[in-house]
Amino acid sequence: MSNYQELLSPVTINSWNLRNKVVMAPLTRGFANDKDGKVTEAMIAYYERRAKHGVGLIITEGINPAPEGKGTYGVPGLYTSEQTDSWKRVTEAVHKHGGTIIAQLWHVGRLSHPLLIHTTPLAPSEIGANGYVHKVRQPFQVPKAMSQKEISNTINYFRLSAQNAVKAGFDGIEIHAAHGYLIDQFINEKTNVRMDQYGGNLNHRMNFLREIINAVKEVIDSDRISIRFSEIKDDDSSYRWKNKSKTIDAFIELFEETGISILHASTNHFDEIIEETQTFHQLIRNKWNRTLIGVGSLNFQNAETAIKENLIDLAAFGRPFIANPDLVQKASSNQPIIEYEALKHLNMLY
Repeated sequence: MSNYQELLSPVTINSWNLRNKVVMAPLTRGFANDKDGKVTEAMIAYYERRAKHGVGLIITEGINPAPEGKGTYGVPGLYTSEQTDSWKRVTEAVHKHGGTIIAQLWHVGRLSHPLLIHTTPLAPSEIGANGYVHKVRQPFQVPKAMSQKEISNTINYFRLSAQNAVKAGFDGIEIHAAHGYLIDQFINEKTNVRMDQYGGNLNHRMNFLREIINAVKEVIDSDRISIRFSEIKDDDSSYRWKNKSKTIDAFIELFEETGISILHASTNHFDEIIEETQTFHQLIRNKWNRTLIGVGSLNFQNAETAIKENLIDLAAFGRPFIANPDLVQKASSNQPIIEYEALKHLNMLY
């Protein structure tokens, strides 16, 4: 008998009947056709293997909702009919094995580069990031502050991509509003110095996310939408919210206002204390009694404990799934997992 009975037991989350509480976290792999953003045969097999081996919920790698959203080479898209058709083969393969899969919509904003998108990256304000573009190995450039028209166009692209996700057979979507990417750049006071309805106080800085959620809800039910959000930023490791409680309150109010019921709260280390005696997920659970996905270097044991204690409802695993397509089966049979090694596992879709 498995040591992880709670983790492996089935659960119903809104319209999703999941065979267990194990989630494959979104993992940028870079194996899509770089020219047209279409899914490749290797990607279809990659997702199918994990569905065949029993994962409860798959959240795809970040998918470009718009041409300007691309953050590195080999990222798939969901804004053309050809891209949409290519994703149908993934969802069909996952569903064939009884799996559930949602599409993560990911726009990187200022963390792109003209070499990737053939234009100046977009952002809330003309403030460049520090560091280098992933795989491009070129420094981030000063982005273009988005006009109202560009903001509206981007929101429309999110709506289109969500609509295409439905056409492609996805069971839902996740909006990536975390880690310092475009939506998070609007929320962050360091990257957003606008003085219009998208800038200023925290509530105004959340308007971009608010409008994206409302646009997406026109084409997919709110109970099939997950929102990923975080305090941490990929391009600014020192950043922390000035007032964690106030910021979390603002997020919760927005999610309740827009009818969102699934949160994917992202952090690097699930057990890390970030304020007084509490972790990121504890701070959120204090204020949120709907579905909460936990993530952050989880292992089977602390995931099992967190679910038993009602700290989280689902447990997302990232790197372990890169090295172990049969991760759920190993949890079921108490087998050791293969340890993830970047040099060994990143250069192929195992």
